[in-house]
Amino acid sequence: MHATALESIHVALGARMVPFAGWNMPVQYGGILDEARTVRGKAGLFDLGHMGRVRVHGPQAEAFLQRVQTNDAAAIPPGRIRYAMILNEQGLTQDDILVYRNPRNDGFFVVINAGNTERDLGILRTIAKGFDVVVEDCTRSLGMIAIQGPLSQQITQRLCTADLASVKYYGWCETEVCGVPMTLSRTGYTGEDGFEVYVPSGLETKVWQAFFDAGAADGLQPIGLGARDTLRHEAGMPLYGHEIDETTNPLEAGLDWAVKWNHDFVGRAALERMRAAGGTGRTLVGLTTASKRCPRQGYPIAHRGERVGHVCSGNVSPTLDTNIATAYVRSDLATPGTSLEFLVRDKGEPCQVTALPFYQRKR
Repeated sequence: MHATALESIHVALGARMVPFAGWNMPVQYGGILDEARTVRGKAGLFDLGHMGRVRVHGPQAEAFLQRVQTNDAAAIPPGRIRYAMILNEQGLTQDDILVYRNPRNDGFFVVINAGNTERDLGILRTIAKGFDVVVEDCTRSLGMIAIQGPLSQQITQRLCTADLASVKYYGWCETEVCGVPMTLSRTGYTGEDGFEVYVPSGLETKVWQAFFDAGAADGLQPIGLGARDTLRHEAGMPLYGHEIDETTNPLEAGLDWAVKWNHDFVGRAALERMRAAGGTGRTLVGLTTASKRCPRQGYPIAHRGERVGHVCSGNVSPTLDTNIATAYVRSDLATPGTSLEFLVRDKGEPCQVTALPFYQRKR
């Protein structure tokens, strides 16, 4: 079991620790719903040390990334970030990733899911054999701490020299944090504004504590994986192993906006065949229910007694004060307002197709 550099801090804060993707991680410090509300109303701090972090550089770094992933790496300006997917030759999703072009335009940076880090590195290194490129795993040499919530900018600004108002959403920059040169990005996985700080190994505890000192008066709190899952679900953001995995493709998952057809990425031909055929017959949708039962991953979805899909993720939504789910359903039943049922021990509970995302912050 791997441990992040902040494991002892989480234990000291009373976090309930659980195994997650091979890492010992905090699932919650207090109540999950209360933690989620803190992020929606104030700000929360996350340890993302379990995420995979990879530097990609060399003369053919851009051409290499064009082959590896679905988005257009050539179109990423310096200091900007794009969401993308790694597919296999069958057009199925191996992972969803973020691709960063360095602010100095001297290479790229890729953030990948914790549970897929070793597999993704294997994929990258295999493809890299055909290019003049260096793939450098810096998961252990570079920490990752995120702050999310409406007060995140004012708290983070107290610690760094960059003018954060000038950092665009899905942008990143070089700055100083706590007096040390670091990079900082503005993405997030909660539906709120926020930042990620990439911390040189050995400084994670210092930066974590500095954030709490800077944000104490604003109600900054540590946030675990349980609230993180609830927040990203409300915001309609997919999670590998739930909405996407190696049995799904970007078209049916509603992620075709992250597929650019102007380059020859792995899986393109298979994906083009699916697109020409009009899809796969199923579509990812949102569901809401007035039932007291919460739809959970794997529950069957039925329509007039016929099973037509399954639940990918289900949560109690503290923001909407109802139960929500994402599910793959037959495409002809994907229209918002369609009445369906989720099955609990073969007993039907009513639900309704709802447009994603469930929650969108005011900008």
